[in-house]
Amino acid sequence: MIGELAALGAAISWTVSAMLYGKALQQTKPISANIVRLSCTSAILLILLGVIAGFGDLRSLRLNTAVLAGVSGIIGLGLGDTLYMVSLKLMGVARAVPITCTYPLFNLLLAVLIGEKLTLSLILGAIIIFSGIWLLSYERGNSKGEGQGKFLFKGVAAALATAFLWSASIAMMGVAVKENPSLNDALVISTIRIVTVGALILALSPMIDRKHDFLKMKRRTVATLIVGGIVALGLGWFFLAYSFLGIPQSMAVPISSTTPLFSTLAGIVLLREKVTGRSALGSVIIVAGIFMIFLV
Repeated sequence: MIGELAALGAAISWTVSAMLYGKALQQTKPISANIVRLSCTSAILLILLGVIAGFGDLRSLRLNTAVLAGVSGIIGLGLGDTLYMVSLKLMGVARAVPITCTYPLFNLLLAVLIGEKLTLSLILGAIIIFSGIWLLSYERGNSKGEGQGKFLFKGVAAALATAFLWSASIAMMGVAVKENPSLNDALVISTIRIVTVGALILALSPMIDRKHDFLKMKRRTVATLIVGGIVALGLGWFFLAYSFLGIPQSMAVPISSTTPLFSTLAGIVLLREKVTGRSALGSVIIVAGIFMIFLV
């Protein structure tokens, strides 16, 4: 039961962080936001690791596990989350989050490519998920008939790329955690992922944010990004890593993917986003498809 609750905690954490990111992105660019979020959050979490668990477990961690965790962070948090913020800015929380949460489908498709059996539930799940994506990515025109049938290509492409990168990152983290099955090790691995990409993106900031917009950000926006980073990276990814110790990855991942249900509701109630019946139905369909592909 603890594993299931941890996976659900990850889903709720990512919903809260998506709302905070959406608010902050109204004032800044995605790449600038990710630089501030990752660099500041990594410093805070490294300090917390020292206070909570000390650095003994960090020194005792095997090199290959540390490298795997670091690469996982670069792929998922550096590349993936930057594209995630792009999709949030282009589409809003209620539309973008359900599409990014299709990452379990990519995990299973990769498994099929390396020789695992293709089942009927996987085929049906894929069809259901892409039906949900179509519903979410379709934007009706205005009353004058402009933009009828317009697809949000940039936002959808960014969201799908995010899902693929997250799937690869989660698979790497799952391997790292299984090699070190303890609560402290899960905390250390989660911290390594964040600190690695935080240091890298800060070092690259003069090249990827040439106007140095991340240094001109308002204090309120910085605070919002830091809180969102702690919730998503500190709590969310730790909950997911911890869930791998209690239940199989095949159970933990779809539970963590229920974020679209929470994000759609939050987008409507808290962010006052205009969510149509089509968008709400698309969110529900995507979650149903995610669970379908795990009925093996």
